[in-house]
Amino acid sequence: MSNPLKQVFNKDRTFRPKRKFEPGTQRFELHKKAQASLNAGLDLKLAVQLPHGEDQNDWVAVHVVDFFNRINLIYGTISDSCTEQTCPVMSGGPKYEYRWQDDSRYRKPTALSAPKYMNLLMDWIEVQINNEDIFPTNIGTPFPKNFLQVVKKILSRLFRVFVHVYIHHFERIIQMGAEAHVNTCYKHFYYFVTEFNLTDSKELEPLKEMTMRMCH
Repeated sequence: MSNPLKQVFNKDRTFRPKRKFEPGTQRFELHKKAQASLNAGLDLKLAVQLPHGEDQNDWVAVHVVDFFNRINLIYGTISDSCTEQTCPVMSGGPKYEYRWQDDSRYRKPTALSAPKYMNLLMDWIEVQINNEDIFPTNIGTPFPKNFLQVVKKILSRLFRVFVHVYIHHFERIIQMGAEAHVNTCYKHFYYFVTEFNLTDSKELEPLKEMTMRMCH
């Protein structure tokens, strides 16, 4: 990683503490295995595949937490230029507008500014991944029946962060010398969600042309 990138990504500009894996747990070992593959420069398409003998839900859980941390950090680096004034609507260009809905305050899909949407999104995901009933950390505790359903919702919403960053803030990413890092993170994410069919194709539509060029 070049020095400018180190300066950008070593600043802990995430909105909230990263979810960590406890040393000695199976999830921690899986996390190390996934990181070792990436650090060794393994083809990202191969790196996302389920290792022999491992549980798919465990593998998915590790990656969801990792993507949350990485994408949260990417958005944190451009958040100073994503404001109520510059981005009054959470969108991905003129064709795509994303409305927020949850089980508490916003029961109907609601148009919000991008920064407000992002804050609600990151808070909502943090609640999901820290919920032991959805993301159990103890070995032997089963994942809930709706685990993959929750994961699909998390990953679909995280994909919208990429859409907004690429379409509205990519010049800022280039200025910071972070283009290669963001592209690698995007490819890793894309190969993962397609490997395990975790995002509907219609969600991927806004970045379809770029994805075809980037992810062969």
